[in-house]
Amino acid sequence: MPDNLPPPAVDSAPAAFDLKAHIRAVPDFPKPGILFYDICTLLRDGPAFHSAIQMLAELVRPYKPTALAGIESRGFVLAAPLALELGLGFILLRKPRKLPGATIGYNYALEYGTDRLEIQADAVRKGDRVVLLDDLLATGGTMAAGIRLLKEAGAEVPLAAAMIELTFLNGRTRLDAPFQALASYDS
Repeated sequence: MPDNLPPPAVDSAPAAFDLKAHIRAVPDFPKPGILFYDICTLLRDGPAFHSAIQMLAELVRPYKPTALAGIESRGFVLAAPLALELGLGFILLRKPRKLPGATIGYNYALEYGTDRLEIQADAVRKGDRVVLLDDLLATGGTMAAGIRLLKEAGAEVPLAAAMIELTFLNGRTRLDAPFQALASYDS
């Protein structure tokens, strides 16, 4: 972030828009004991979705990105309309064998196994300032992998951002880039 700008406050939203009021908590999904924060309720409400994209635009704009990247699949839902709002290009980070042409990939560890993200080899030009987006930051493994992949492709990553951060999981400590979220949950 530029030195002369303070970091945006967590949960900073216009007084007329309560982001958390549009996010549904679903207990025991995808397995017992997990409380899932579902943004589908926000996405199906046009004015709420538009407000959330405008909030993300205000969060991202000071970092002066030249492109946005989204992590499959909910990151796409946020990064693509945000790229349009900011007049920027959009880059997809996908699971293996989903992108045509030559790709660059990064393998990363999960709680139980491994996974892989890929980007098209020509998606990033050296020195591009790419902000990475996803819907939610939990333990940080996938976001950390996305940052690493973008950097290996030649991009600078001035910011990683999400609509939601589960602060109690400390995912931001795994990230090699500044991180911001629109809303946080402490449990």
